[in-house]
Amino acid sequence: MKRLLLPLVAVIMIFGSAAAQYEFTPDRKLRVAQAIIDEYYVDAVDADTVVAEAIKAMLKTLDPHSAYTTPRETKEFTEPLEGKFSGIGIQFNMLEDTVYVIQTITGGPSERVGLMPGDRIISANDTLIAGQKMANNDVMKVLRGPKGSTANLKVKRGSDIIEFAVVRDDIPLYSIDETFMADPTTGYIRVTRFAEDTPQEFREALAKLRAKGMKNLILDLSDNGGGVLGSAVDMAAELLPLGTPVVSTKGRTAPPARFDTEINGGYQNERIVVITNQYSASASEILSGAIQDNDRGLVVGRRTFGKGLVQRPFPFPDGSMVRLTVSRYYTPSGRCIQKPYEKGHSDEYQYELLNRYQSGELWSADSIQKVDSLKYYTLKNRRPVYGGGGIIPDVFVPVDTSNYSVYYRDLVAKGIINRTCINYVDGHRSEILASYPDDEAFQTGFEIPEAVIADLRRRADEAKIEFNEEQWERSRPLILAIMKGIIARDLYENASYFRAISPFNQDFQEALRLINDPDRYNALLKGK
Repeated sequence: MKRLLLPLVAVIMIFGSAAAQYEFTPDRKLRVAQAIIDEYYVDAVDADTVVAEAIKAMLKTLDPHSAYTTPRETKEFTEPLEGKFSGIGIQFNMLEDTVYVIQTITGGPSERVGLMPGDRIISANDTLIAGQKMANNDVMKVLRGPKGSTANLKVKRGSDIIEFAVVRDDIPLYSIDETFMADPTTGYIRVTRFAEDTPQEFREALAKLRAKGMKNLILDLSDNGGGVLGSAVDMAAELLPLGTPVVSTKGRTAPPARFDTEINGGYQNERIVVITNQYSASASEILSGAIQDNDRGLVVGRRTFGKGLVQRPFPFPDGSMVRLTVSRYYTPSGRCIQKPYEKGHSDEYQYELLNRYQSGELWSADSIQKVDSLKYYTLKNRRPVYGGGGIIPDVFVPVDTSNYSVYYRDLVAKGIINRTCINYVDGHRSEILASYPDDEAFQTGFEIPEAVIADLRRRADEAKIEFNEEQWERSRPLILAIMKGIIARDLYENASYFRAISPFNQDFQEALRLINDPDRYNALLKGK
């Protein structure tokens, strides 16, 4: 025992002696702790793991959004923000343990070699996929790869087995996948993330809708967790005059910064309604806050998440990264977007949305706390707006649970709805397209066949989902709308899904009513 203690005592004495000569600072203590672990721990130590966990533990004491990511995690995090990756260019789903091609990306590698919707991928480069119960992420790892590399696919089409050599290429990741005319004068754009290419996608979507007669715009930012700050500012520039404030930042060491629009966008006078909910965060809050504070439009839905901390990336040579909070976001009126948090209590912070649910905030606007000391005013019409976390909508819309049931929940959770629809399209694609050559014809004329409903019920029974007549009747309209949307998305485009389910989206319906009621819209915008 004495022999084991001697080296450790020697180390302590050395550093104790050194401490008398210079200050034993926290960073030195950290290095000494690592040295002791490396030298004396009972088992072999992976230094990378120890250091990574130490960094994570340090950041956890600061705030809920400072984070460390490994090289692999960093790559997965930055890919959606960069707006592209290298792969074969398909959208796929899993049908009974087989990768089922929903659609090929226009102009992409798979389309160029002749892959078609409905094809089933059996293997890729000798890696068996069919029947392996692979997770979607694992499938993507097999199909993605360096630009110029080849994915040798074995594909089942009907009863035939076909081999394809697909040369991987850069595949765009789109931020806007739903753009359509909600009525003859109202355009709808749904933005799912803020990536580097999002402003250009936004401009193209606006031009597409203008060509179809758009006079007013519904901009849907619900469930959008944010992304690139500059993209939110650039998008705001399309809707706000030149020199309009969009957002500002302040931090302890980071110099204050203010971001104004740098162009006079082409969409300045028409009515705008922005949809947000409790999952709209960061850049979504910047854009909706700028529209609200500048009295450019109205916000409909529920209070946003409240993520107003600015992270600066600090990359390491090995590809890992620290994303450190360096400042806070403020809307043009001066509101801090960030909701309150206690340092070192990130777990409690994550439960804040649950607290909203339990307090009734998702169902009643009266449950939203508005503190007089955090009251601010919009820049033009001097309407009162409140800080304290997130963007409070001008028109509150409660969560709609009228069609929800346990039976519906279990159908979704076990993938029964999705598999039923994919199976139906797989066997009837050509005849559906012959009867409904475009999405417009499909949306107005197609109804889910009774045989498909019976197939859904059969699959549910096989999955041991207990049937409940009352719950089925309550959820049936929503289930059929979702089925119609899944089938339409498979046959036409992503926006087809939302068009089918939009009658059940109360946020969208309220936005549509508001934008088509100029008197009410203008009264709310003036604070009346």
